[in-house]
Amino acid sequence: MPKAARNISILTVIILILSACNLPSNAPATEEPNAVFTAAALTVQAQMTQPAAFSTPTLPLTMATNTSAVLPTLPPSATPRPPTATSICDLAQFVKDVNIPDGSQITPGGSFTKTWRLRNIGVCTWSGYTLVFDSGDLMGGTPQTFGTVSPGQEVDLSVNFTAPTSSGSYRSYWRIRNSAGVLIPVSGGTQGKSFFVDIKVSVASSGYDFYTRAPDANWNTGAGNIPFGGPNTDSRGFVMYRSNEKLEDGSTPNKILETHPQWVDDGVITGFYPTYTVVSGEHFKAKIGFLAKSDGTCGTGNAKFQLNYKESGSSTTHSLGEWTETCDGTLKEVDVNLSSIAGKTVQFALAVLANGSSDQDWAVWVNPQVKLP
Repeated sequence: MPKAARNISILTVIILILSACNLPSNAPATEEPNAVFTAAALTVQAQMTQPAAFSTPTLPLTMATNTSAVLPTLPPSATPRPPTATSICDLAQFVKDVNIPDGSQITPGGSFTKTWRLRNIGVCTWSGYTLVFDSGDLMGGTPQTFGTVSPGQEVDLSVNFTAPTSSGSYRSYWRIRNSAGVLIPVSGGTQGKSFFVDIKVSVASSGYDFYTRAPDANWNTGAGNIPFGGPNTDSRGFVMYRSNEKLEDGSTPNKILETHPQWVDDGVITGFYPTYTVVSGEHFKAKIGFLAKSDGTCGTGNAKFQLNYKESGSSTTHSLGEWTETCDGTLKEVDVNLSSIAGKTVQFALAVLANGSSDQDWAVWVNPQVKLP
């Protein structure tokens, strides 16, 4: 297209656009064009002179992301922390029972030694520390001071006990006391402070029949050892069964043990029986007196009857009772409570000592035995 023609076309378009702006509209003309611009200018000026109705928003310092917010941390001094083993001076740890497991059966009155193993898990060395009783059943235990134990080191601690003589369950609690007299905590112990020994004492009385066991006893007089079974004419003294023989009270029981002292003035006879462990609550019971003469009347018997004992392995004899009897037509009932020797293993001894002449000291023990009442 010629340049002149292209210019004419552009000019024509411009004229059409300008003409369109000035075309009449359907809205009535109420104000002059200049009035419209004037009103708009005044409105803008009024808004600029009024106070702001809201604060101007500000942008965040950083752009939002999906990363969790990082909270500020407290300084170390403001952060509570539980103590740890490495921060405690005195702290023990229960390791195990070396012996006497919980619930172990112990003989009434029996002696035993309990050993525990503990570890020093504190930071201080144990020196001059003591194992002490805390609560429960003491059972004869006494404090034990032990040697030096370094941090991390294990130690076996022991206490000697004596079991009660009555049946039941028993528990003894123990703790460690430092050299300043302070009781130290025990990790893994009872309530974090103690450890214990737990036993059961079982009392079962089998009884002891002196009549049946008489042949097993060691009988002796001033003349030395004598055999069981007589004869009743032995001048050294004798011991034998006399069942169904008439006694001074006229009775004829079936378990009579005659123990005649040596046939001399103030003669004696003693029989030491095989060992027996006495159970709590047991008693020695028997009737004592004399055989009657062949015509059923009393003789001139006059003697001391004794129940003695010595502990197993000991040579010392102890008395449990002594009774002086004469032939007077009655038998004496003997009942000795053996609680004082309950739990001990002993050799009982029956003895008869003539009061002056031993003639007609036909001393008898009727059904002598140890049993529960």
